[in-house]
Amino acid sequence: MKFKKYRYFVLPVALAVVMAYYFYNGPNQNTMMMEGHKSVNIAHAGSVTNYETAVFAGGCFWQFEPYFEDLTGVLSVSTGYTGGHTENPTYNEVSSGGTGHLESLEVRFNPSQISYEKLLQVFWHSIDPTTADGQFDNRGPQYHTAVFYNSKEQEAAAEASRDALAASGKFDKPIVTEIAAATEFYMAEEEHQDYYKKNKFLYKLNQYMSGRDSFLNSTWGSNRKEEAANQEASRKDFNKAERLKALTTLQYNVTQNGADERPFENEYWDNQQEGIYIDIVSGEPLFSSKDKFDAGTGWPSFTQPLDKDHVVLKEKGGFFSKSTQVRSRDADSFLGDLFHDGPEPTGLRYCINSAALAFIPKDKLEEKGYGDYAAQFKEQ
Repeated sequence: MKFKKYRYFVLPVALAVVMAYYFYNGPNQNTMMMEGHKSVNIAHAGSVTNYETAVFAGGCFWQFEPYFEDLTGVLSVSTGYTGGHTENPTYNEVSSGGTGHLESLEVRFNPSQISYEKLLQVFWHSIDPTTADGQFDNRGPQYHTAVFYNSKEQEAAAEASRDALAASGKFDKPIVTEIAAATEFYMAEEEHQDYYKKNKFLYKLNQYMSGRDSFLNSTWGSNRKEEAANQEASRKDFNKAERLKALTTLQYNVTQNGADERPFENEYWDNQQEGIYIDIVSGEPLFSSKDKFDAGTGWPSFTQPLDKDHVVLKEKGGFFSKSTQVRSRDADSFLGDLFHDGPEPTGLRYCINSAALAFIPKDKLEEKGYGDYAAQFKEQ
């Protein structure tokens, strides 16, 4: 609900006074308020060589921007307009609904610290993906929700997360959020950047009156942001130096020097057991036998990671060719390479070195501390 578009012309004085006191002085457990957060500006983000860009439309960008600002690994968040047919649109033009643009965010992030999949989860937890004509009290095509992908990997991840959300039964109506290729992103005017910081009272009143937080809390629970923060933590309590001492020469050369083992002469290329594969250094869960297939290459091949938050993709450019390395997030182990010639449903082939992995059979998952992954192997 933006006040210039607010459907009522008079807001009762008593309500304003009460809201002013409550929202400005009281605790605000329903917003990801970043009172002490200092977002990294674009100039700083540009100095980070290993950053990627995500673009999301989630309705009013005044309300939507703060959800991403305090995430570890997010370098900058900019409000703007994209998806339309006019160049250099203004706020008033986009607000009229005639430009085809959506109010959107451009999120620059360090993939070594936060995954695109994690950003997608924050996105879904911040919107109502079942409404096609806007978000909450803001109605019109400029407030439609969308994920604008910048690569095939982002497209696959966005579609997979949307399908998983639909299958979860969280909503009893269809998911209508659009997933489309990113186009030109036009930065919004300065007064619309960091609106929640510059206009704290109006932002809080706006957020409350819009009904967004009420809807999100009823859908996901009032601790949805704490859960997101907890999901960000992973298996980082290992001593990497000590773990490296325990590796064989082959395991060390693969994980630390980026070497590839010999095909058909490695431990797991034809392993038929059910279970999960973990990083040999950190123990972070990487792949499942459910997603393993025989690619005929002599290396273990998977259609997707078990937990995408533990896998990092890094583009490596050679003079004649480019490749996409697959690495673990916590240990930064070299695992293998990603190819786009895999089977459905992803069309991807994660070609992984056995020497980078350890295998946990399904009947040992509870014992080894991976009980969360046992359900997928239970008889239906």
